[in-house]
Amino acid sequence: MPVDEDALNSLRIERSGENRAGTGRRRGWLIVGAVAVLVAVGVVWFVRSSDAMEVETATAQGVAGSGAATVLDASGYVVARRLATVSSKVTGKVVAVFIEEGMVVKEGQVLASLDDSTSRAQLNVAERQLEVARKDLAEVEVRLTDAQRLLERRRALRDRNLISQTDLDSAEADAGALSARLASLKSQVDVAQGNVRLSQVNLGDLQVRAPFAGVVTSKDAQPGEMVSPVSAGGGFTRTGIATIVDMDSREIEVDVNEAFINRVAAGQHAEATLDAYPDWVIACHVINIVPTADREKATVRVRIAFDRLDARILPDMGVKVHFLDAAPADPAAAKVVARIPLAAVAHDGEQAIVWVVHGSNAERRAVRLGATRSDDADVLAGIAAGDTVILRPSPELRDGAKVTVKKS
Repeated sequence: MPVDEDALNSLRIERSGENRAGTGRRRGWLIVGAVAVLVAVGVVWFVRSSDAMEVETATAQGVAGSGAATVLDASGYVVARRLATVSSKVTGKVVAVFIEEGMVVKEGQVLASLDDSTSRAQLNVAERQLEVARKDLAEVEVRLTDAQRLLERRRALRDRNLISQTDLDSAEADAGALSARLASLKSQVDVAQGNVRLSQVNLGDLQVRAPFAGVVTSKDAQPGEMVSPVSAGGGFTRTGIATIVDMDSREIEVDVNEAFINRVAAGQHAEATLDAYPDWVIACHVINIVPTADREKATVRVRIAFDRLDARILPDMGVKVHFLDAAPADPAAAKVVARIPLAAVAHDGEQAIVWVVHGSNAERRAVRLGATRSDDADVLAGIAAGDTVILRPSPELRDGAKVTVKKS
């Protein structure tokens, strides 16, 4: 029986589509599995992160202090002992101002110029008068020389009785008059020279110069305004061009209650903290105690010098001063390695402890404290400057516990 090839071919099963469908399903399951793994990892990370304790931290500050105890606290201000509001010597109109606030100026540097048209004209007149006086002097000198030669000839002729005594007397009179005239003109030349110098000084006074080197803290006049060394013209006349502060003269002034002034002495060491930089402790010392008391406030003023000046210290800044007692007998034992907020110190019995953030874990440290103040404490051993300490640590905190820093 013959085989029908077409019938056999119609009975064949095509498997290529089935293979493609199977491959697609496997890829889909692989993607679903990868997503599931990522979700599981995220869940684990979230759970672990949620177990971390959120803490507030601060940085231990380095200190160059002596470790001495505080015997007195006081508040005051940074002041500049050398400060000047610069004005002109004469009344005039400002034509140019060459300074701005914050500019550093040198001694004698020109700060502003006043209108000099009148003074310059006066100088020109004085110079012309001096020139005329010198020419008159030169003329009389020539005439005197001629008169003296004539006098000598007439004396010779009189000795031989060739002229009368009257002619000789006339020659002597002319020579004497010219000599007197010469002396007068010399005095006039001196006066004219003095007028020139005076006009030059007046012209120079229209250049307002810095009396000392310093920093401009205030610019008080603009071009076109009138300035005067004294108050004049109501509110339309300025009395100053600028205010200059000698930054090398910065110091601290505090008012100490007279009941505690016996705790302060000249040369005593102290530590200052600026209100603007509460974590920065500045070494300083007492200059002197002003020998007078304020009857109304019952205080005595104390002047304090910085051991080292810094550009961050600005006049009129508020400052807190801690007057220190004498240093301990063993300086090595009292060396301060760091200063931390008092809120970071906890106690385990009599042992002071501090919690330090190391990576993402809390680490318990036993510390030895030095002098303490109202807001901070000196650390003599146990931590180093730059360590991150936990403020107000929770009693539930354990060594090695996971922590996260609270964002401010």
